[in-house]
Amino acid sequence: MTQNVHIRLASQRIDNTIVGTSEVPRLYTPGEIITCRSGFMRGHGTYMEEDALTASVAGVVEQVNKLISVRPIKNRYNGEIGDVVVGRITEVQQKRWKVDTNSRLDSVLLLSSVNLPGGELRRRGTEDEQMMRKYLQEGDLISAEVQKIYDDGSLSLYTRSLKYGKLCQGVLVKVFPSLVKRRKTHFHNLPCGASMILGNNGFIWICPTVSEDEENGLGGFTENLLEVVPRTDREVIARLRNCILALANCKMMLCDTSILYAFEESQKYEVLELLRPEPMLDVCVLTQQRLYMQEDE
Repeated sequence: MTQNVHIRLASQRIDNTIVGTSEVPRLYTPGEIITCRSGFMRGHGTYMEEDALTASVAGVVEQVNKLISVRPIKNRYNGEIGDVVVGRITEVQQKRWKVDTNSRLDSVLLLSSVNLPGGELRRRGTEDEQMMRKYLQEGDLISAEVQKIYDDGSLSLYTRSLKYGKLCQGVLVKVFPSLVKRRKTHFHNLPCGASMILGNNGFIWICPTVSEDEENGLGGFTENLLEVVPRTDREVIARLRNCILALANCKMMLCDTSILYAFEESQKYEVLELLRPEPMLDVCVLTQQRLYMQEDE
């Protein structure tokens, strides 16, 4: 079996900076003065030095009325209460699980913050504590919601709603958290034949379409790894993954609309071709044009 390998020089790289806003944003570096004018409030990523508002991180300046902040180009996930996240269990501790949610510190999922199998409502006892590894163990992927933020910045999660819980067969895609657009819902059943969870923490989960019996949730503790996912579903999931990576590579915001547009524009390419720079850029440009047309309407 032969496989084609595409190799190119650095000088032949495709420039994808044309995708995005029509104006190139002004980037500030740490220590660079933003403004010397008085009357502005200091936001995240800034500090005062000799009556001058100065950037403390490398990023783009954002101004809301008199509040000036600097949004970092690359940063870890800073959670907010109510955020939907996708995470991976890293450790099982006493009455809690540690979860990697792409933040500076591991998040915490308490035993009292999960639904028991069957949705049973009761106080958690010693037997439940002994069964914790049977519910969730190291390496398992879960969807959850941020319930509380501790003083050290770590997050407390909960999965008491039926739509949250353990994730089974699917693909995890990791992007910068700043690229995930905040929406009213982050659970989507796409018409192309796949379900998707857009985690605010930059972890995106793609899986086969959720059946009507599971319409109220992708979670729980059941794990169906024996049923073979049809090839057509696997191809749809792979195409969605490559489209998300293409949009992220071009620094475009990710939401159900932009991902679906990219999926539709990518149909003229094979799934494997979407890993090459030229098709990636072509799909992103066409997706952006459709988004602009939608805004004009």
